[in-house]
Amino acid sequence: MPRTKNHIELQFLSEPSDVNYGGKVHGGTMMKWIDQAAFACALQWSQTYCVTVYVGGIRFFHPVHIGHLVKMEARIIYTGKTSMHIAVDAFSKPVDQADFVKNTHCIIVFVAVDDNGQPKAIPAFKPKTEKEIAMHGYAIKLMELRKSIDKEMEPYIA
Repeated sequence: MPRTKNHIELQFLSEPSDVNYGGKVHGGTMMKWIDQAAFACALQWSQTYCVTVYVGGIRFFHPVHIGHLVKMEARIIYTGKTSMHIAVDAFSKPVDQADFVKNTHCIIVFVAVDDNGQPKAIPAFKPKTEKEIAMHGYAIKLMELRKSIDKEMEPYIA
């Protein structure tokens, strides 16, 4: 696949095995799907193995119901020398309806690695559309916020 493809979309049905005690899709299952979509997007962009280094700001807006069609959209929004910031949005809908509802949003950061597990350079993402430019700015703002969060957490991470 061409390295210029900065997004993917996955669709599938939620299954009875995904249910939580409340009868909806379990939040952990949503997080797994988010990670899988982001990983596929990172692989597509970098053309090499990648590891998750950060998951942040996950927000659950609406529950996903069992038997609904789920759509995961993952998009590169920023790249460093070896890292990729990927925005993931999850949507769902009953199979007999036309419109999806946004369920979840988060940002995941992956680092491309070589066969020895060392960071590996990747192609730079250059935003072109108005939306890509806005999301690129969003990623930069979140990086700054993470720095202050990291500093605040420092005494508790030993």
